[in-house]
Amino acid sequence: MACQSVSIINMDEQALLGLNPNADACYRQKAMVYFEQLKESQDAWEVCAEALAKGIYSDDHVKFFCFQVLEHQIKYRHGGLSPAQQQLIRETLMKWLQGQLMNSQPEKPFIRNKAAQVFALTFVMEYLTHWPKFFFDLLSLVGLNPHGVDVYLRTLMAIDAEVVDRDILHYPEEVRRNTLIKDGMREQVIPSLVESWYQILGAYQQSHPEITCQCLEVVGAYVSWIDLNLIANDRFVNLLLSQMSVEDLREEACDCLFEIVNKGMDPTDKTKLVESLCQVLQSAGFFNVDQEEDVDFLAKFSRLVNGMGQSLVLSWTKLAKGGDVKAAAEALRALETKVPLLLQLLVHDDDDISANIVGFCYDYLNVLKQFPLLTDQQKTHVEDIMLAVMKKLTYDEEYNFDNEGEDEAMFVEYRKQLKMLLDRLAQVSPDLLLEAVGRVFNNTIQRWQTASFMEVEVAIRLLYMLGEALPASHGAHFSGDTAKTSALQDMMRTLVSSGLSGYQHTSVSLEFFETVVRYDKFFLVEPQHIPNVLMSFLDHRGLRHSSPKVRSRVAYLFSRFVKTLHKHMNSFIEDILSRIQDLLELAPPENGFPALLTSDDQLFIFETAGVLIVHGESPAERKQALMRSLLTPLTDAFRLLLAKLASEREEERQAALADCLSHAVGFASRTSKAFSNKQTVKQCGCTEVYRDCLQTFLPALSCPVQRGSLRSAVRSFLHRMIICLEEEVLPFVPAASEHMLKDCEAKDLQEFIPLISQITAKFKDQVSPFLQQVFMPLVLAIFEVLCRPAEDNDQAAALEKQMLRRSYFTFIQTITSSGMNEVLANQGVENVERVLFTIIQGAVDFPDPIAQKTCFIILSKLVELWGGKDGMAGFPDFIYKHIVPACFLAPLKPSFDLTDAQTVLTLSECALTLKMIHLRRGPEFIQYLQQEYLPSLQVSPDITQEVCQVLQQPDAKVLKNYMKAFFQRAKL
Repeated sequence: MACQSVSIINMDEQALLGLNPNADACYRQKAMVYFEQLKESQDAWEVCAEALAKGIYSDDHVKFFCFQVLEHQIKYRHGGLSPAQQQLIRETLMKWLQGQLMNSQPEKPFIRNKAAQVFALTFVMEYLTHWPKFFFDLLSLVGLNPHGVDVYLRTLMAIDAEVVDRDILHYPEEVRRNTLIKDGMREQVIPSLVESWYQILGAYQQSHPEITCQCLEVVGAYVSWIDLNLIANDRFVNLLLSQMSVEDLREEACDCLFEIVNKGMDPTDKTKLVESLCQVLQSAGFFNVDQEEDVDFLAKFSRLVNGMGQSLVLSWTKLAKGGDVKAAAEALRALETKVPLLLQLLVHDDDDISANIVGFCYDYLNVLKQFPLLTDQQKTHVEDIMLAVMKKLTYDEEYNFDNEGEDEAMFVEYRKQLKMLLDRLAQVSPDLLLEAVGRVFNNTIQRWQTASFMEVEVAIRLLYMLGEALPASHGAHFSGDTAKTSALQDMMRTLVSSGLSGYQHTSVSLEFFETVVRYDKFFLVEPQHIPNVLMSFLDHRGLRHSSPKVRSRVAYLFSRFVKTLHKHMNSFIEDILSRIQDLLELAPPENGFPALLTSDDQLFIFETAGVLIVHGESPAERKQALMRSLLTPLTDAFRLLLAKLASEREEERQAALADCLSHAVGFASRTSKAFSNKQTVKQCGCTEVYRDCLQTFLPALSCPVQRGSLRSAVRSFLHRMIICLEEEVLPFVPAASEHMLKDCEAKDLQEFIPLISQITAKFKDQVSPFLQQVFMPLVLAIFEVLCRPAEDNDQAAALEKQMLRRSYFTFIQTITSSGMNEVLANQGVENVERVLFTIIQGAVDFPDPIAQKTCFIILSKLVELWGGKDGMAGFPDFIYKHIVPACFLAPLKPSFDLTDAQTVLTLSECALTLKMIHLRRGPEFIQYLQQEYLPSLQVSPDITQEVCQVLQQPDAKVLKNYMKAFFQRAKL
């Protein structure tokens, strides 16, 4: 041994105690430190090698520890080991393996797995150089000893993970090395390995099924890259097929056959391979699916059939494209003979078995889609697949609608796969699908009172699914193709006039309303059905259903229904409003009774009420009265609750009251969504109603408790009113702003700035006096928040400040780009300077490319506005002292990453700022760069000349590209 000074006795026994997972923390810490020492030492690992070779330790955790130390040496230090040390590793592994052959009991699986990883790592490092006989050494040592064979097979799987596994990302040099290893193995050892697998599969089939299963897994893994003829031959395949009949082996045998079938190969050869496999499987009785009770095996078998089917589809596709008519016809014939088996598996009661065959089914339909005419047999196949899909779409009785868990979620996913098949069936034969759905639908709906909920639900579901399977532009399913429209129209007429809306099961109720809304344009063709359907929405079948899930979904669907059909509802408006009146009530926090609808659901009801009022044919006075009667209860309740909140001391009650107040504002806001350019607030006579709402809600901004949620709600309402009320909102803005700027947090300000920006962009000159007034208070509030100290590791606070800084710069940008530079100019010299310096600071000092980009856009705009001869006094001086340096210093910062796309956009704006300075200052600017600024940065005269020439060119793109190259060079 190279390390004579360290004997095995020196192994730190105290540290080894800490390897046990149950050891005290101090021992575990010692073990960790000791592990690091052994890993980093040049030769102390040899102690571990000796321990493994001689089997000195019986403790499993110590053995595992020794393998870990060895693994580290091989993985990270192999190249630095002497030939003697490399030889020592090889000898250690073989001695350890020899020890396994003599043990009566095998090591624990976690040790065998780690040993296999170390064998595999050593193989990868040495096979091409020092250990070409790796496999022969292993095979001659282990023979047919079960303990040795187990380690051999585990090592093969570990080698597959290191060399072949495509899911693991490898560096290019590793890819090259792995290719050389596989080439070497193919040339030298693969036939011997295959022979060893054959011997193992035959020898252990009865005595050690777990080893046989491992071997099948190895064959499945290696078959993807070795010569298939070594495996896909009578001798080997017959052995695999015999194992399909052994209960402990057949699932793994199925997986192995699946990998063989999946192997890429010539399409004609693939067809022959699949056909020969199928013949043997069929004669062995595996196609008699109905007689097989083991669902786990059938799930594997279904996957195998899916692989065979998809392989045949791929063969047919390649042969058809290549023009080999005879071979393509042979592949198609082979494919079609598998359809009866496909159908047996597709329609199986177990959804996992059915789901595993969906890929083959989908691909087969894709083949049929390419034929202009189907044969009678193909039409029969299509019809059979349709019936299978319809059957499998059906819920089973165990489905828990009230408490959907993992099983239910899996069925929902499975239904999505079936829907894909239905869509594909529609592409193959829309007429057949329409006819089949019509038949199932009509048969079921005729007897809906006595049919099970599963039958009724799936019948309506199929009608619903036709909407996507047979697409129509903008949902126009009831115009155009007469055959389709009349069939759909008949089914819809049957649905809405059958009385089925009263079926007492949540799944049927939901499907009914979903389908009515999916085909809402049916009611434009047959409006006589609207009153009946409206009633089903409004009574115990819909909004007053016993299930909260149904009520919630119907609230949303009702709003969609009304939006589409409001023109046909004029005569029902007031009746609908009176029927939903109790659903529009603000649920007071102290009520204690659960409301029929949640506050989120109520939003849709308020929006629906708004749509009915706004789009009705009543005169403006009537619309105003209806809107007032809708909103007055909200404002009345708001005043009372706000007074209560101001005097409430208990925090939980405060939160409940604030919640209720926020809902009131949200409901009022939602009604305003009904207005449009054709139906404005003013035209509907509702201006005063919403002004009164504003008047009522604004005092909440100065409420001392629960400020966050109240401010947020009122601010959202103000956003809506800026759109709806136009300039009528302006008198409210100063007071609102004053309240919102008091005692601000970063988040408050960040959310307030978009409001001011919206007002600025919309009203421009109208709000200039107000903006001039509010500008500095807002800026000072922002500075105050940004200057507050925060803890170094408080990432949330740092992010809030970053977002606030961005919002601030965006606000300044809105002012400058709206042509309202007087807002900034009229703040007094000191304040203007202060703001300008923050923009320079934002452009240079903060490593945030989004904010930096905004700052350069502002600087460019200010140069355009104030940088000329008639610009702001003193501004040219500011350009040369601060803006020009900013354009060069920002990109030179180490944090300015020119490989980042956002930073490159910032650099573009920086270049455009320089371009703008040249436009406004002309030759004076060029002279300043040549004689003063660039020389101060130690830029050579040649480069200085280059920069100045590019700046004077008219094409901004040339400048942008040049500046990027300039700063890339400067950073080298």
